Amino acid sequence: MESNVENKIINKVAESDLITLDLEDFFPKVEIVPFDLKKYLFHELVLKEKDFREALRAHDWEQYKGKTVAIHCSADAIIPMWAFMLVGVHLNGIATYHSGNEKEVLEKLFLDSLKKISIQDYLGKRVLVKGCGDKEVPQSVFVEASSILLPVVKSLMYGEACSNVPLMKRK
Repeated sequence: MESNVENKIINKVAESDLITLDLEDFFPKVEIVPFDLKKYLFHELVLKEKDFREALRAHDWEQYKGKTVAIHCSADAIIPMWAFMLVGVHLNGIATYHSGNEKEVLEKLFLDSLKKISIQDYLGKRVLVKGCGDKEVPQSVFVEASSILLPVVKSLMYGEACSNVPLMKRK
């Protein structure tokens, strides 16, 4: 026997005041290219200043135009600080550049982007930090998100709306 009352499926998640923060939204939208000092070392151990300066002068710097360059050295060698700075001198005005490998620079840019978050949007709200996505979000970005949100939110959760891990709830 059928009831005259319609059985509606109610999406309680959609009707809740829960705000989902997808950290992928803060993923840097720049191309990061490496500049490895390893190939400028003598036997991958020693930096010879004269040879290094000549190699940098001959290098095609225009290939980095409009990109973000990760300046690093993948060899286990002691590199003077001025060498990294000298690469920056050549990149200045052509590209943005940071110290570190591609992964480290991506993480830095990710964190910089996240720090621009409008904290007012989360004041007193129930916030869910989305756990899964298509891009790999570094652990440090999740930690920084909690550092930014914890002082202002009513509650903080991690995961998905249908299956989340409560982290903090104000009474």
